Amino acid sequence: MNPFTESITLSGSHASLEPLSAAHHDDLLEAVRDGELWTLWYTSVPAPQGMRAEIERRLGLKQAGTMLPFAVRNRANGRIVGMTTYMNIDANNRRVEIGSTWYAKSAQRTPLNTECKLLLLTHAFEALACIAVEFRTSFFNHASRRAIERLGAKQDGILRSHQRHADGSLRDTCVYSILAHEWPAVKRHLEFKLERNGKEVG
Repeated sequence: MNPFTESITLSGSHASLEPLSAAHHDDLLEAVRDGELWTLWYTSVPAPQGMRAEIERRLGLKQAGTMLPFAVRNRANGRIVGMTTYMNIDANNRRVEIGSTWYAKSAQRTPLNTECKLLLLTHAFEALACIAVEFRTSFFNHASRRAIERLGAKQDGILRSHQRHADGSLRDTCVYSILAHEWPAVKRHLEFKLERNGKEVG
């Protein structure tokens, strides 16, 4: 079994990351309707009618060894509030990207998101011994870029005309990363924010 794609549940005080399954479909429909997230042209959030296909796509990539997808559960109320993944897995070079992430509007800018990133980064660096963890987002997704920077990730560069947005327009992709030697300081930063007042940072 490849540890990079082995099903695992990651749990904290605010959030639980569960292995994505078809059984999450109805709960994810409710979550994505909170804020009508699919209407943002610069994101790739599935519309309700495409949710089943998106779940199947992510599970197919897991089978191919390039993604480990999760459903995000809010531990305060037990509700599923979004999705996240390890993607573009490169086990040989011990690199992953945290991405394909979205949260219901009511879960954004809360301690839940901060803790999800802490859980994913801790597992990547401390269990999988990653040398780097990447984050990628559209140049025009300024909220996402600010959130990534607040985590402590540094920008590696911009891939111009890298791919297309859902509407067909060309996307410039901003690439960020956290390196293994940076992880202890980033970890303390995230823990401090959660310990101090639960302020959202990512």
